Amino acid sequence: MRDAYHEQLDSVGHTLVEMAGLVGRALSRATTALLEADLATAEAVISADDAVDALHRELDVRTLDLMARQQPVAGDLRTLVTSLRMSADLERMGDLARHIAKVARMRYPEHAVPQELRPIFEQMGEIGAELAENVARIVEDKDVEAARGIEARDDAVDRLHSAVFMALLAQDSPHTTESAIDVTLLSRYYERFADHAVSVARRLVFLVTGEQ
Repeated sequence: MRDAYHEQLDSVGHTLVEMAGLVGRALSRATTALLEADLATAEAVISADDAVDALHRELDVRTLDLMARQQPVAGDLRTLVTSLRMSADLERMGDLARHIAKVARMRYPEHAVPQELRPIFEQMGEIGAELAENVARIVEDKDVEAARGIEARDDAVDRLHSAVFMALLAQDSPHTTESAIDVTLLSRYYERFADHAVSVARRLVFLVTGEQ
C-alpha cells in the first residue's frame, strides 16, 4: 500500500513536468503565430490549451483524493498542497499563451505587433519558453539552486515589458490606439507568464526546504 501511495505522489510531480512542457511549447508556438500572422498555428495553440486544463483538473482531483484517503503529514502534505498551487500557476501560463494566440487570430491576416516592436516580442517569447523549460527541469530534479536562478530571467522579461511601454509613450510613436492596446495586452501576457514561472520556482524551493 505504501509503495502504491509513493507511486501516486511521484505521478503528481510527473504531471507537473508534463504541464510545464506543454505550456512552454504553447508559448513558443503562440509567439510564432503572433509574429508571422500564422492562423493555423494560432488555432492549434488555442485548441491545445484544453490538454493543459484537463491535466490541471486531473491533478487536482488526484491530489485531493490522496489527501482525503491517506491523510498525509509533514513533507508529504507539503508536497501535495504545493503541487496544487504549482498546477494552478501552470494552468494560468497555458491560458496566457492561449490569449496571445487569440490576439494573433483576431488580427489575422494583419500582424498584431508592429514591425519595430517585433524583436522585443521575439525575445519575450524566447525567454518565456526557456523559463517553462527550466520550470520542468527544476520540478523534475527538485533543483533548488536552479529554481532560485529563475528570477534573474524574469527580470529580463520585465525590462522588455518596460521597453514596450517606453516605445508606446514616445512622442513620435506611430502606433494607432488599436495597435497600442494590442501591444500593451500582449506585453502584459508575456510578463505574467514569466511571473507565474517564478511563482512555481518559489514553490519548489518551499517544497524542498520548507522555507518561504
